[in-house]
Amino acid sequence: MGISKSEEFSVRDNRLAEIAKAFAHPARIAILRILINRQSCVCGDIVEELPLSQSTVSQHLKELKAAGIIQGEIDGPRICYCIEPGAWKSMQKNLSDFFELYQDPKEKCCP
Repeated sequence: MGISKSEEFSVRDNRLAEIAKAFAHPARIAILRILINRQSCVCGDIVEELPLSQSTVSQHLKELKAAGIIQGEIDGPRICYCIEPGAWKSMQKNLSDFFELYQDPKEKCCP
């Protein structure tokens, strides 16, 4: 495996890349949709709604939690997950700011 050069880039660009990586799987998007629609969730409920095994769903939840997009709380034998509101707002702003950088060129750039 090659050496990471992520330290050569800004904190903001690294964070944007982390967000993009967390969003880069359709199962994670589906999990986020479930959490958004329910406002909170129990892992078992997520498994019932997706065509994935418990271990696969757990791995995707782990990735989303590591990226700071969701938070989890132990409730007896279960872990309840929900969207992390502060991270969601920050992520929304970072993505919006990034997309706003682009302005349609007056002339076509490629023939």
